[in-house]
Amino acid sequence: MLADEARDNGEAMSDRTAWWIASSNGWFSTFGKPKRGKARKPGPPVHDDLCAVVDEHGRVRHVFAANAPNELWLVDITEHKTAEGKLYLCAIKDAFSGRIVGYSIDSRMKSRLAVQALENAAAMRGDVAGCVVHSDRGSQFRSRIFLRALSRHRMVGSMGRVGAAGDCQSLFTGSCEDQVVLAGVF
Repeated sequence: MLADEARDNGEAMSDRTAWWIASSNGWFSTFGKPKRGKARKPGPPVHDDLCAVVDEHGRVRHVFAANAPNELWLVDITEHKTAEGKLYLCAIKDAFSGRIVGYSIDSRMKSRLAVQALENAAAMRGDVAGCVVHSDRGSQFRSRIFLRALSRHRMVGSMGRVGAAGDCQSLFTGSCEDQVVLAGVF
Protein backbone atom coordinates (compact mmCIF):
# COMPACT_ATOMS: atom_id res chain seq x y z
CA MET A 1 0.00 0.00 0.00
CA LEU A 2 2.88 2.36 0.68
CA ALA A 3 4.18 1.88 -2.86
CA ASP A 4 0.67 2.47 -4.25
CA GLU A 5 0.28 5.70 -2.26
CA ALA A 6 3.68 6.94 -3.47
CA ARG A 7 2.76 6.19 -7.09
CA ASP A 8 -0.61 7.94 -6.69
CA ASN A 9 1.25 11.06 -5.51
CA GLY A 10 3.60 10.99 -8.50
CA GLU A 11 6.63 9.41 -6.80
CA ALA A 12 8.32 6.37 -8.28
CA MET A 13 8.77 3.58 -5.72
CA SER A 14 9.27 -0.15 -6.13
CA ASP A 15 7.53 -2.66 -3.89
CA ARG A 16 10.90 -3.72 -2.49
CA THR A 17 11.74 -0.14 -1.46
CA ALA A 18 8.35 0.20 0.23
CA TRP A 19 8.95 -3.08 2.08
CA TRP A 20 12.40 -1.90 3.23
CA ILE A 21 11.02 1.42 4.54
CA ALA A 22 8.16 -0.29 6.36
CA SER A 23 10.40 -3.00 7.80
CA SER A 24 13.06 -0.58 9.05
CA ASN A 25 10.38 1.50 10.81
CA GLY A 26 8.69 -1.52 12.35
CA TRP A 27 5.48 -1.10 10.33
CA PHE A 28 3.57 -4.30 9.66
CA SER A 29 0.25 -4.95 8.02
CA THR A 30 -2.66 -6.06 10.18
CA PHE A 31 -3.80 -8.18 7.24
CA GLY A 32 -1.81 -11.05 5.84
CA LYS A 33 -0.61 -14.31 7.27
CA PRO A 34 -2.52 -15.81 10.18
CA LYS A 35 -0.76 -15.90 13.52
CA ARG A 36 1.70 -18.74 13.79
CA GLY A 37 0.27 -20.65 16.73
CA LYS A 38 -3.38 -20.51 15.70
CA ALA A 39 -3.37 -21.74 12.11
CA ARG A 40 -0.95 -24.64 12.22
CA LYS A 41 -1.92 -28.26 12.62
CA PRO A 42 -0.28 -30.27 15.39
CA GLY A 43 2.80 -32.12 14.32
CA PRO A 44 3.05 -35.86 13.92
CA PRO A 45 3.25 -37.96 17.06
CA VAL A 46 6.70 -39.15 18.04
CA HIS A 47 5.25 -41.97 20.18
CA ASP A 48 2.35 -44.39 19.92
CA ASP A 49 -0.73 -43.83 22.05
CA LEU A 50 -0.17 -46.47 24.74
CA CYS A 51 -3.18 -45.40 26.84
CA ALA A 52 -5.79 -45.97 24.12
CA VAL A 53 -8.14 -48.93 24.29
CA VAL A 54 -11.09 -49.88 22.10
CA ASP A 55 -14.37 -50.35 23.97
CA GLU A 56 -17.19 -52.79 23.13
CA HIS A 57 -18.75 -50.27 20.71
CA GLY A 58 -15.54 -49.90 18.71
CA ARG A 59 -14.73 -46.42 20.04
CA VAL A 60 -11.25 -45.48 21.16
CA ARG A 61 -11.09 -44.53 24.83
CA HIS A 62 -8.22 -43.65 27.10
CA VAL A 63 -7.51 -45.45 30.33
CA PHE A 64 -5.32 -43.49 32.69
CA ALA A 65 -4.94 -46.10 35.41
CA ALA A 66 -1.86 -47.66 36.94
CA ASN A 67 -1.38 -50.59 39.29
CA ALA A 68 1.80 -49.26 40.89
CA PRO A 69 3.71 -46.00 41.32
CA ASN A 70 5.93 -44.87 38.43
CA GLU A 71 3.96 -46.95 35.96
CA LEU A 72 2.08 -44.13 34.16
CA TRP A 73 2.70 -40.40 34.33
CA LEU A 74 0.57 -37.71 32.69
CA VAL A 75 2.25 -34.48 31.63
CA ASP A 76 0.73 -31.21 30.47
CA ILE A 77 1.42 -27.48 30.36
CA THR A 78 -0.93 -24.75 31.52
CA GLU A 79 -0.72 -20.97 31.21
CA HIS A 80 -1.40 -18.60 34.09
CA LYS A 81 -1.77 -14.84 33.72
CA THR A 82 -0.22 -12.81 36.51
CA ALA A 83 0.28 -9.11 37.13
CA GLU A 84 3.82 -9.40 35.78
CA GLY A 85 2.92 -11.39 32.65
CA LYS A 86 2.27 -14.97 31.72
CA LEU A 87 3.74 -17.95 33.55
CA TYR A 88 3.74 -21.49 32.24
CA LEU A 89 3.51 -24.50 34.52
CA CYS A 90 4.46 -27.96 33.31
CA ALA A 91 3.34 -30.59 35.79
CA ILE A 92 3.75 -34.35 35.84
CA LYS A 93 1.14 -36.41 37.66
CA ASP A 94 1.47 -40.04 38.71
CA ALA A 95 -1.70 -41.85 37.59
CA PHE A 96 -1.45 -44.35 40.48
CA SER A 97 -1.34 -41.91 43.39
CA GLY A 98 -2.84 -38.86 41.68
CA ARG A 99 0.03 -36.75 43.02
CA ILE A 100 2.14 -34.21 41.21
CA VAL A 101 5.58 -35.82 41.12
CA GLY A 102 7.42 -33.04 39.32
CA TYR A 103 6.84 -29.59 37.93
CA SER A 104 8.59 -26.66 36.36
CA ILE A 105 7.64 -22.99 35.98
CA ASP A 106 8.97 -20.54 33.40
CA SER A 107 7.97 -17.33 31.68
CA ARG A 108 8.42 -18.98 28.26
CA MET A 109 6.79 -22.13 26.95
CA LYS A 110 9.89 -23.85 25.61
CA SER A 111 10.98 -27.47 25.58
CA ARG A 112 13.26 -26.82 28.56
CA LEU A 113 10.09 -26.31 30.64
CA ALA A 114 8.96 -29.89 29.95
CA VAL A 115 12.48 -31.31 30.31
CA GLN A 116 13.00 -29.62 33.68
CA ALA A 117 9.68 -30.99 34.96
CA LEU A 118 10.70 -34.48 33.82
CA GLU A 119 14.13 -34.15 35.46
CA ASN A 120 12.51 -32.97 38.72
CA ALA A 121 10.07 -35.88 38.69
CA ALA A 122 12.81 -38.42 37.97
CA ALA A 123 14.94 -36.99 40.77
CA MET A 124 12.02 -37.17 43.23
CA ARG A 125 11.01 -40.73 42.32
CA GLY A 126 14.39 -42.39 41.79
CA ASP A 127 14.26 -45.42 39.50
CA VAL A 128 11.69 -44.61 36.81
CA ALA A 129 12.84 -46.99 34.06
CA GLY A 130 9.90 -48.34 32.07
CA CYS A 131 7.48 -45.64 33.21
CA VAL A 132 5.05 -44.54 30.47
CA VAL A 133 4.92 -40.74 30.08
CA HIS A 134 1.69 -39.69 28.31
CA SER A 135 1.36 -36.22 26.78
CA ASP A 136 -0.50 -34.32 24.10
CA ARG A 137 1.10 -33.40 20.78
CA GLY A 138 2.61 -30.13 21.98
CA SER A 139 5.89 -29.16 20.37
CA GLN A 140 7.61 -29.24 23.77
CA PHE A 141 6.85 -32.95 24.09
CA ARG A 142 7.92 -33.70 20.51
CA SER A 143 11.27 -31.89 20.81
CA ARG A 144 14.58 -33.72 20.56
CA ILE A 145 15.68 -32.54 23.98
CA PHE A 146 12.55 -34.04 25.61
CA LEU A 147 12.98 -37.30 23.70
CA ARG A 148 16.61 -37.49 24.84
CA ALA A 149 15.53 -36.94 28.46
CA LEU A 150 13.02 -39.79 28.16
CA SER A 151 15.64 -42.16 26.78
CA ARG A 152 18.23 -41.05 29.34
CA HIS A 153 15.86 -42.17 32.12
CA ARG A 154 14.79 -45.27 30.10
CA MET A 155 11.17 -44.10 30.07
CA VAL A 156 8.56 -44.84 27.41
CA GLY A 157 6.71 -42.03 25.65
CA SER A 158 3.02 -42.07 24.79
CA MET A 159 1.23 -39.40 22.80
CA GLY A 160 -2.49 -38.77 22.37
CA ARG A 161 -4.49 -38.28 19.19
CA VAL A 162 -5.27 -34.94 17.55
CA GLY A 163 -8.36 -33.36 19.06
CA ALA A 164 -8.35 -35.52 22.18
CA ALA A 165 -8.70 -32.60 24.55
CA GLY A 166 -9.38 -34.86 27.52
CA ASP A 167 -6.04 -36.64 27.26
CA CYS A 168 -4.26 -34.83 30.06
CA GLN A 169 -7.16 -32.59 31.06
CA SER A 170 -7.46 -34.32 34.42
CA LEU A 171 -4.03 -32.98 35.31
CA PHE A 172 -5.28 -29.48 36.14
CA THR A 173 -8.82 -30.05 37.38
CA GLY A 174 -8.43 -29.05 40.98
CA SER A 175 -6.89 -31.94 42.85
CA CYS A 176 -5.45 -31.07 46.23
CA GLU A 177 -1.83 -31.31 45.06
CA ASP A 178 -2.54 -29.04 42.07
CA GLN A 179 -4.01 -26.43 44.42
CA VAL A 180 -0.96 -26.62 46.71
CA VAL A 181 1.43 -26.20 43.79
CA LEU A 182 -0.51 -23.28 42.37
CA ALA A 183 -1.09 -21.61 45.74
CA GLY A 184 2.59 -21.87 46.66
CA VAL A 185 3.68 -20.29 43.40
CA PHE A 186 0.99 -17.81 42.47
